[in-house]
Amino acid sequence: MGLYNKIKWVLGILLVFVLIVTTNLIDRNNFRRVKDSVESIYEDRLIANDLLFDLSQSIQEKELAVATNDSLFFERENITVNRHIEGLITRYEDTKLTRDEAIAFRTLKENLEELNQKEKQLKSVSGISNLTGEITDIKANLNELSKIQLTEGSRQMSISNRAMDTVELFTKIEIYLMVFLAIVIQIIVMYKPKSKED
Repeated sequence: MGLYNKIKWVLGILLVFVLIVTTNLIDRNNFRRVKDSVESIYEDRLIANDLLFDLSQSIQEKELAVATNDSLFFERENITVNRHIEGLITRYEDTKLTRDEAIAFRTLKENLEELNQKEKQLKSVSGISNLTGEITDIKANLNELSKIQLTEGSRQMSISNRAMDTVELFTKIEIYLMVFLAIVIQIIVMYKPKSKED
């Protein structure tokens, strides 16, 4: 095998190697984006949505006590419910918050604090009905946060789908380029320059 043929082989193999490494790096980046998106959907959206549901249930307990003027609830059970709410708030803070979500969450915490202050000042059954406004505000906060979860989950799914479409496109391009390069390498290897004697 002559020097010219060796150079052709080396260049052909090098070209295939560079193509494979390049597409592998692109695919790895896209798979990382898909993985991050799926993790975000689970960790930051589904868990947060579950926490919001639990918060909503606790607020509904308070709302029921207000609607029925249940002073025993505020004397006995409210402390336990408030501790449960504090635990849920702490866990929610550990999720990755978007800018809009952080604003809505801060408002929720302020409204919960205001409700707690009014609950501490309760002196009679007639004062229980004064908590209705705070509970309504908190429910609105929870509703807003729930909508943010849906929007952000949808955005993360869109990122994941775009990354998968890119992976699929590059996979097709890679296959076509491999076929093309295989043909080019075959032509290079099979090609014999005309000798000067012809």
